[in-house]
Amino acid sequence: MFNKNLISHAIVLVAMGLSSCGSGAVQYDASGTFEATEVVVSSEVSGKILSLDIKEGDNLKAGNVYGLVDTVQLALRKEQLLSGIRASLSTKQDISMQTASLKQQIAAQRVERERIRKLIAANVANTKQLDDINSSISILSKQLSALENSLEQGNAVVDAQVATMRTQIAQLDDQLRRCHITSPINGVVLAKFSQVGELTAAGKPLFKVADIANMSLRAYITAGQLTQLKLGQKVMIYADLGDTGFKMYEGQVTWISDKSEFTPKTIQTRDERANLVYAVKMSFYNDGYAKIGMYGDVKF
Repeated sequence: MFNKNLISHAIVLVAMGLSSCGSGAVQYDASGTFEATEVVVSSEVSGKILSLDIKEGDNLKAGNVYGLVDTVQLALRKEQLLSGIRASLSTKQDISMQTASLKQQIAAQRVERERIRKLIAANVANTKQLDDINSSISILSKQLSALENSLEQGNAVVDAQVATMRTQIAQLDDQLRRCHITSPINGVVLAKFSQVGELTAAGKPLFKVADIANMSLRAYITAGQLTQLKLGQKVMIYADLGDTGFKMYEGQVTWISDKSEFTPKTIQTRDERANLVYAVKMSFYNDGYAKIGMYGDVKF
């Protein structure tokens, strides 16, 4: 009589073997390819590339400077404007200094007017002397007002000129900043399109960088599977490592297409091409094993 424990153990092994043999067709819910955010960095100004210290495969940090486009002409224009500002400011009038003489004369006439009033009160002077002094003070006051207005208008013109030149300098500073070649994202250089010494123009591609740390798997699911997914749902993503097996990542659903489409043309059979599917993206943190364009699988 066979030992019951041995029989049970044998049954479990057979079941596991059958399960592993049949798992190839049902192991994953969907398959697709890995994608990453790719950015083509273009020149923002025209000029000669003085430096571009990158090569394909380099890791770049967002905001760091990795190259420079010639800035000589911009720097010379900025210095010219700075000289213009200094020249304009030198013509600006000091109103208090320019009007000091008239103010002093008016003050002296007012003192004299008070003296004449006292003399008139004592019947020592006549009112004509007081009228003459009031007339003199009125004339001097008008001259002072006209001079102040003229000086203020002249200074206002200078201030407007200086403000215009400072705006132009701010524009040049912005262009000078754009001469520094930076990466907008953390990532790896996929391709380098320009070299040191070449002439570039605004909008001309310099290099392509991709964020391979935060990747996504783009897969296609059927209408029936669509009911099993929702945004933010956790999923298991598998990167095929060839003969060595697979790498497993935990991800989440970040995008589900709201429109159905035919199965991508990489599916060659007529029946499967006729099926309508929905595109889905699932993001995950990549430790470096998943590559752009590699095939991957997902289990919901």
